Amino acid sequence: MRPLKDFPIAARERVRHVLTDIDDSLTDHGRLTAAAYAALESLKDAGLTVIPITGRPAGWCDHIARMWPVDGVVGENGAFYFHYDHGRRAMVRRFWIGADERRRDRARLDALAGEILAAVPGAAIAADQPYREADLAIDVREDVAPLPAAAIDRIVGMFEAAGAQAKVSSIHVNGWFGDYDKLAMTRLLMSEVFNVDLDAERDRFVFVGDSPNDAPMFRHFPNAVGVANVGEFLDRLEHRPAWVTGASGGAGFAEVARALLAAR
Repeated sequence: MRPLKDFPIAARERVRHVLTDIDDSLTDHGRLTAAAYAALESLKDAGLTVIPITGRPAGWCDHIARMWPVDGVVGENGAFYFHYDHGRRAMVRRFWIGADERRRDRARLDALAGEILAAVPGAAIAADQPYREADLAIDVREDVAPLPAAAIDRIVGMFEAAGAQAKVSSIHVNGWFGDYDKLAMTRLLMSEVFNVDLDAERDRFVFVGDSPNDAPMFRHFPNAVGVANVGEFLDRLEHRPAWVTGASGGAGFAEVARALLAAR
């Protein structure tokens, strides 16, 4: 990873789309600061496409798509995208799997939740679980004392043994049934809503993230950026970002925004 200050101006000039994780990439200690929100708005006002790519639930994402200065949102680690059409006053909700499958998978995930809590002391169901459509979020750090690495590995192993995918974020372990992730749904959103070939135009994107569930995005985008606290997860990252900010969390995101806007 190289310092963000070394990100060439010519490469920054080509960027047209900014994708960002939320927790600990856009927030600081669980809060969205005025500086981070203003950075989102500044990027949007400058004409860039701005899209959060998050593990947070559908209920939150409906609010984000409607009320934040963004062009859409990918939620629950790729289970769906939401795009609010302000002209039509209509929300576009696109899920990777259908409602019947989600209901079937919910029963399996609910059973797995009980098994995980019984097997891993200190783990809890995430507080935002009631607002989720497609996954199960196990709290390992948000509202509980941070769990040790061995406990997190145990949770991941239990998801995978049940045939589910599992991804570790800075606060949760998320598990789901389905062959999607953040990158797959972002590709679909860019194609269906913006008519952009994400693979052909990778160098026109910046992705900002901080944790292991961002690894597919770090791998795909040549100009992926990790905020400084990505350093906490280097031993768990399958793929590292090209650039790293000097500041952590939302302050790091604001640093990225300033660098992109300065190049314009």
